[in-house]
Amino acid sequence: MNGQGKYKTKQRDLILGYIERNKDKHLTADGIADYMKNQEKPVSRSTVYRYLDVLVNEGHVRKYVIEEGKCCCYQYISKENTCSNHYHFKCSRCMKLFHMDCEMLDKIYAHVKEEHGFTVDNSKTVFYGICRDCQKELEDKDR
Repeated sequence: MNGQGKYKTKQRDLILGYIERNKDKHLTADGIADYMKNQEKPVSRSTVYRYLDVLVNEGHVRKYVIEEGKCCCYQYISKENTCSNHYHFKCSRCMKLFHMDCEMLDKIYAHVKEEHGFTVDNSKTVFYGICRDCQKELEDKDR
C-alpha cells in the first residue's frame, strides 16, 4: 500500500504507464479501457474510470470536460508538461483538442484580470469551434 491508503497494483501500473507514454495526447477513459482490454493483463473499464478519478485527485492527471455530462479526456501532468501556459481549442466536428500559444489571448486574459478582477484558469479553459482541417474539408465539399 502507498502512503495514501491506496493499494499499488499491476493494473494501476499498466494504466499509469499507458497515460505517461501518451503524455502529449488527450486520452479518453474508453480509449484507455479499449487499449487495456488487449493487454496481457486486461483491466476492466470500471477500474480505469476509478483509477482515473484517483489520478485526477492526486494531481497526476488533468481532466478536461469536453461536453458536460457526455465525455472527458485526460492528460498526464509531468514537470515539463504542466499544461497551464497555453490555451485549449476543441474542434466540434472531429473532436480533437489542440494546444495553442497565442499572444493575443494572453492580452485578453490580462485585460480580464486587470479590468474585471477575474483570473481565468487557462489550463481548464477550452475554446470550441471548427479546426482548420475540418474547415477545409467542409469547403472542399461545397465546391
